[in-house]
Amino acid sequence: MTTTFDGSTMRRRHAALMLAGLLSLAATAAPPALASSYPAQPIRLVVGFPPGGGGDLYGRLIANAMSRTLGQTVVVDNRAGAGGNIAADLVAKASPDGYTLLLAMSGNLAVAPATKARGLPYKVPDDFTPIGLILEAPHGLFVGHNSRFRTAQELLSAARTQKLTFASTGTGAAAHMGMEMVKQSAGIDMLHVPYKGSGPAITDMLGGQVDSFFATASPLVGQVRQGQLRLLAITGERRSPALPDVPTFKELGVSVPVVQWYGLAAPAGTPAPVVRHLSEHLGRALASAEVRDAIRKDAAIERNLTGDAFRQFILDDIARYKAAITPELMKEISQ
Repeated sequence: MTTTFDGSTMRRRHAALMLAGLLSLAATAAPPALASSYPAQPIRLVVGFPPGGGGDLYGRLIANAMSRTLGQTVVVDNRAGAGGNIAADLVAKASPDGYTLLLAMSGNLAVAPATKARGLPYKVPDDFTPIGLILEAPHGLFVGHNSRFRTAQELLSAARTQKLTFASTGTGAAAHMGMEMVKQSAGIDMLHVPYKGSGPAITDMLGGQVDSFFATASPLVGQVRQGQLRLLAITGERRSPALPDVPTFKELGVSVPVVQWYGLAAPAGTPAPVVRHLSEHLGRALASAEVRDAIRKDAAIERNLTGDAFRQFILDDIARYKAAITPELMKEISQ
């Protein structure tokens, strides 16, 4: 038996098929985060530091500020370990719905991809959606208050004829890599002595076991102001208004093109409207006097850099660290 269709029947069937296709497309295009007003529940910010340590303070600062404008609580989830890589891996594997974010930083999104790319359980930038940069903080070369070195020039000059040492908080970490750049640019050789934290490193430096300490400056500014430590030079393009008497390595003719930075990132595939919403509220937080003053008081500076610009910033930073890796340094990192 042959079935025939008149023009009216064909048009109705065509319209029904188009409607079914549109409904199917709408169902797949509307992620859960957009099905209702985002955010509809608390947001988790995964921080790769223990409570009260390092970037945890900045993570809580931003979480509190964004909670006030988003209308939902941003809860800090501390997942310390492996230089922040555990936190990054957790977020990379999380659902891309806007409810799990990462406090991204130099260590887990720039240094680790540059030095340990093959061993990382996540890929940068493929596994992440950049939301926005939060701040940049300079690294600094510290000595104890009782050190014979009063200036960076004195220490660098001495290192050309003497075997000096520098401490860091870990082999292959951002600060260690920064001091390697100092050595390469200044044409000096100093023995690296890694520690598991700034406390033991500073104790040994004050006791004379190591000559200097290279670390992110901001957490130690208080000890500089109290006279316990002497900060000889910092990384960055210009002097910090919070430390006007401390020169930059750039002023000294030493190229160290890296700083410690923090930002926000989400899992890859997070819907663009959610990312834009989060970027907007991060920008509001950075524009507030409370957040701005808290960041600047310890020599850091806020940076509102979002989307593709932040993604390119991360790629450029990875390239800077890769350029500093020598066969000898890679051997040290790999041990």
